[in-house]
Amino acid sequence: MSAVIPIKDVEYEQPAGDVCSTKHAWARVPLEPSPAERAELKARIKRLLKERDAVLVSHYYVHPDLQDLAEETGGLVSDSLEMARFGRDHPAKTLVVSGVRFMGETAKILSPEKRVLMPDLDATCSLDLGCPIDEFSAFCDQHPDRTVVVYANTSAAVKARSDWLVTSSCALDIVHALKEKGHKILWAPDRHLGGYIQRETGADMVFWSGSCIVHDEFKAFELEALKKEHPKAKVLVHPESPADVVALADAVGSTSGILKAARELDAREFIVATDNGMMHKLRTLNPDKVFYEAPTAGNSATCKSCAHCPWMAMNGLAGLAHVLETGGNEIHVDAALGQRARLPIDRMLAFTAALKNGQPAGALVPNIGAA
Repeated sequence: MSAVIPIKDVEYEQPAGDVCSTKHAWARVPLEPSPAERAELKARIKRLLKERDAVLVSHYYVHPDLQDLAEETGGLVSDSLEMARFGRDHPAKTLVVSGVRFMGETAKILSPEKRVLMPDLDATCSLDLGCPIDEFSAFCDQHPDRTVVVYANTSAAVKARSDWLVTSSCALDIVHALKEKGHKILWAPDRHLGGYIQRETGADMVFWSGSCIVHDEFKAFELEALKKEHPKAKVLVHPESPADVVALADAVGSTSGILKAARELDAREFIVATDNGMMHKLRTLNPDKVFYEAPTAGNSATCKSCAHCPWMAMNGLAGLAHVLETGGNEIHVDAALGQRARLPIDRMLAFTAALKNGQPAGALVPNIGAA
């Protein structure tokens, strides 16, 4: 199968500052199946999911076919936090994670007794690639008085070095609670998301210098020009975007937060600054509304309105069918490492569950130092 999957080189402007390089990252983009091939693959996958006692979870950024398949077969389409919860609680013996590698690792950490498969094990994330454990551990050692808070887009090893895990949907609440308990924060890896959280909470934070290759490409001057073309449109921005882009937003939020804002804001038109994989769910849930992709620009940009993660694009129907048939592309996490990495994940899940149930989530913040 790999012989018919072309290689796509991923190039982008290197973030300013001292950051680990992901300059030579690459991705394989599956060929788009014909309508007949698509129908056959979807039918085969549905049969195999039943036969293998497997459930499919898909991220909002993957191909619409994989999003639709997850929902049609009793699985889930969501952000990484809900994917983690769902995989942990579902009775299926096999979890198929359509997303990027850190999502598969998180599923395995939370469900070590289950088999976790992915359509392509090379589907990764620039934030994960740009935060290798040796360099990150040395960075933590330079700040032993700080509580280590890492974003979900990191390896199992980086999670194991942390005190708290967060996603973009709960990061503000968790960092605010830590600040209220007197914690100083070491944040990794996305500097834009970290800066947004610092501005919103006033927390004492030091940052690892990483960024998402998709969100880092959004440019304020291009967004302002598009706003002039659509003056009635509300702007929805993911906080992994640069600060001057976030400053133009009518709503800032995670993938689930963007969906909520699109549903609740009093507007018919929206400009969306996040991965364009979100457009499928936004348009499906809001058929009476119009969504425009926020433009990208820069020395590395080859087009405008083309923001899409090349690694998310590696997930395809053929790869999904292949792993279900063969049991290949299984995620493995060292048992001892997984146990250590589970601690910050469980803290996050307990915190968000308490918050959702109206309980005093701040009481779950222990008086801990760095990992």
